[in-house]
Amino acid sequence: MKKTIITVVGKDTVGIIAKVCTYLADNSVNILDISQTIVQDYFNMMMIVDCNNASQPADKLADDLEKIGDDIGVSIKMQHEDIFNSMHRI
Repeated sequence: MKKTIITVVGKDTVGIIAKVCTYLADNSVNILDISQTIVQDYFNMMMIVDCNNASQPADKLADDLEKIGDDIGVSIKMQHEDIFNSMHRI
């Protein structure tokens, strides 16, 4: 399974989860786990997804998600699980 980590951070607005999840569903990306929180007016979401059956290559998904983030005023990053773990190892 190609697990991928998606992070979404920014000022809270209506529809963030809907836009991200709709894009993932439209591209056959399965959400395995999701956590989101709002601290004061700031939104933070982390998703673990399975890209095995994705209709687009990972780099295209990452670019599209980044553009969606730009459109709605949040930062969306997508990284393969191994890269994410390496970057966050203490």
